Amino acid sequence: MFYAATIFLSSFLLFLVQPLLARLILPWFGGTAAVWTTCMLFFQSMLLAGYAYAHATNARLAPRAQAVLHTVLLAAALALLPIAPAEGWKPRGDEEPVRHILLLLTVAVGLPYLLLSATSPLLQAWFARVRPGANPYRLFAISNLASLLALIGYPLVVEPYLGNLQQVALWSGLFAVFALLCAALSWQAATASPAPHAAGAAPEDAARSPQRGEYLLWLALSATGSVLLLAVTNHITQNVASIPLL
Repeated sequence: MFYAATIFLSSFLLFLVQPLLARLILPWFGGTAAVWTTCMLFFQSMLLAGYAYAHATNARLAPRAQAVLHTVLLAAALALLPIAPAEGWKPRGDEEPVRHILLLLTVAVGLPYLLLSATSPLLQAWFARVRPGANPYRLFAISNLASLLALIGYPLVVEPYLGNLQQVALWSGLFAVFALLCAALSWQAATASPAPHAAGAAPEDAARSPQRGEYLLWLALSATGSVLLLAVTNHITQNVASIPLL
């Protein structure tokens, strides 16, 4: 129950913050299509960084050390709330806009977004450690459902009925709840007793290692979704003016 709730909340916040922050800073930079493209560059890069963090900590750290590190990072992310960019980040007109947007987003939401990005693979690994034999991939389905609800819910529910400050407060409050749940689960996984191997089970190293062609196929399939997202949203932002229709 707690694993499902935490992974749902993390994915919901992960995809809710993208249009939220992009909408906040769009007027600062003239409402151009390049603002959204730069935001997507940041969010996609941080998503990859979150996956790399999850892989590295699972592979190289002992469970207790991983729990300590993750709890410290969650506490640091809480200290950075709320995520609204300060007025001092408004451009004066002489900055290089792409670099300025990337730096602004890094300061405003970089660490919280990194931790949210790492949550799905981390929680699946912790779930498998705590409950050996259970299927952790159902959590991945919950993650996808939450992502879809966030993307649909922002233009239909959040943006029409909540002001900018209310959106920031809602997101920041939900992130605080997520951080508490995630920290608790990290320590539960760290203190779980190692599960004995089932009799007759094949050792992990006996499984066939993926071939180079399979790695390339996985990379290509993953890139397809990102390319499609960027192509469609870039086309829309270039051809639909971001102004109220009279």
